[in-house]
Amino acid sequence: MNETADVVIVGGGIEGCAAAWALSQRGITDVVVAERNTVASGMTGKSSGIVRCHYGVSSLAAMATIGLEVFEKAEEIFGDDIGFRQTGYVVGVDEADVGSLRKSMAAQRAVGVQTEEIDAGEVARLWPFADLSPFAAFGWEARGGYGDAYQTAQAFAVAARSAGVRIRQGTTVTGLLTDGDAVTGVQLADGSQISAATVVVATGVWTEPFLAPYGIDVPIRVVREQIVMISPGVELGPVPVFSDLVSLQYVRPEVGGDVLFGNSDLSDVVTADPDDYLNRATEDFIDLTVDKVGTRFPGFTGAAITSSYAGCYDVTPDWNPVISATERDGLFVAAGFSGHGFKIAPAVGRLVADLVVDGRSGDPRIPETDFRLARFAQGDLLKSPYPYVGAGQMR
Repeated sequence: MNETADVVIVGGGIEGCAAAWALSQRGITDVVVAERNTVASGMTGKSSGIVRCHYGVSSLAAMATIGLEVFEKAEEIFGDDIGFRQTGYVVGVDEADVGSLRKSMAAQRAVGVQTEEIDAGEVARLWPFADLSPFAAFGWEARGGYGDAYQTAQAFAVAARSAGVRIRQGTTVTGLLTDGDAVTGVQLADGSQISAATVVVATGVWTEPFLAPYGIDVPIRVVREQIVMISPGVELGPVPVFSDLVSLQYVRPEVGGDVLFGNSDLSDVVTADPDDYLNRATEDFIDLTVDKVGTRFPGFTGAAITSSYAGCYDVTPDWNPVISATERDGLFVAAGFSGHGFKIAPAVGRLVADLVVDGRSGDPRIPETDFRLARFAQGDLLKSPYPYVGAGQMR
């Protein structure tokens, strides 16, 4: 049976659900979210969940502040705990990157980020198990931490549904309906259709092949990202998230006392098939984990690896997202989040809603032109003016 809606969102991950919630906040509730499996069953559930506002791209830093404000007020907004833990966030650099750190933090403060430089003594108090000798400077966000992307996406979905949005799980979209250059809805696998004047494609790693038949080129590489869980062998206490931009790694505490490890060296990434990839760390990555964690955290006596998993990033040429109208009337894209998607999801939803309702961003700190799809064809990539050696555009 065919349906009609004002807006169809293809994809029920965190970005699609955030967009549905934000549209409902703008009074747009005749919305269908079409998810082929269940809410947050794709790459959303593989997120490492870091919450930080430390970005050299000012619009991203501003988006992260919006995300942080929503996470802090989650129980008030959603009536439930969404898994946010405000442990704080520390980032450390060596001498070569001190200038970039300080310039980046100044730009972040200009868009509302609460961040400051702290000395090694303060970091040693926060992270007593770490060898801090290679670091020359540290940035600190007391409001940072980590969260749970799956729980957060579910909260967006529940809030949107309560406002009247229809969340259609087990609903595979096989294509777009078009009339000339305009998009008029979506075709479903069961043969039915949903007619809508606006379609938002929030399909993450599956976006490029979905849109290519319609002449929409979203340049996304699917990059496999591995995560390792470690028992430190000691009682950690309340340690913050630590971004180590010297050995290019990040660690964060887990609720049960383990430590989550991720690699920040993205100079040699591995592309993958998002429907057929190894869902655990390789032996080489385990060796890398042992080397990096053992070197940086000599205080982890008796450490042991407890588990691992892998997910996939949807990576654009500049490692920044596409949140944009397209050449086809009524068609919008929110994809290519390149590992940033969880922390900025609330702001992504708002920007999508602003584009659908008003045609432009409602926040002067977040110009819609930064995230336009056309920037790739124009050769005008969105890059940090303060890149770090090694870490590049991820900070």
